Amino acid sequence: MADPGQVAVVVGATGLVGQEILAVLLADKTYRSVHVVGRRKLQQSHPKLIQQVVDFAAMPRLPQADEVYIALGTTIKVAGSKAAFRAIDLDAVVAVGRAACASGATKLGVVSAMGADRKSAVFYNQVKGEMEEALASLGFQSLVIARPSLLVGAREALGQPVRRGERIGMVVTQLFKPLIPANYRAVQAQDVAHALVHAVHTATAGTYCLLSGEMQGASRGSRA
Repeated sequence: MADPGQVAVVVGATGLVGQEILAVLLADKTYRSVHVVGRRKLQQSHPKLIQQVVDFAAMPRLPQADEVYIALGTTIKVAGSKAAFRAIDLDAVVAVGRAACASGATKLGVVSAMGADRKSAVFYNQVKGEMEEALASLGFQSLVIARPSLLVGAREALGQPVRRGERIGMVVTQLFKPLIPANYRAVQAQDVAHALVHAVHTATAGTYCLLSGEMQGASRGSRA
């Protein structure tokens, strides 16, 4: 776990994984403060929670922190175009990474996606791959990249539409779980959050990738 008195920053805390990352950090008594950076304020309060509203296109200086977690992401359908998707999943993420590095953060955790590869023929995976490479070039002491497969969680509570593919994926996973490789099974958002926070806490120098198989059940293990 982190040393007493550490400070963390969470970007994308209104999303499926981001809200879970925030919950993990707020519950961790070793942090004296957790800063949430986003385009709008959360409708919640906590003695350790500090909120900052920003424009990612004109990224201001971030608070000095030990660890930064980025869970920004959308889909082309929601964003409305490839350019709008790229602006969020690449440009905004990298802008946050640069600001975090400039503010002295040494550890960065980011939520990417399975199949991320800048050479991929799939635009979504291509952008995720570009994002990973850009963050890796910034010089963080430790970079932890979570690459979940199909993400599942309580989207309704966030005002997000439940995706048909997600429902199908969950049914398929339950029916054929023994036959599906662990890295391809649907994974709970809270498992991704717990696994990413733990990995960032314990990371030594270098870049690390967490695949879905490694994240499955992480939230249960953290409560053991």
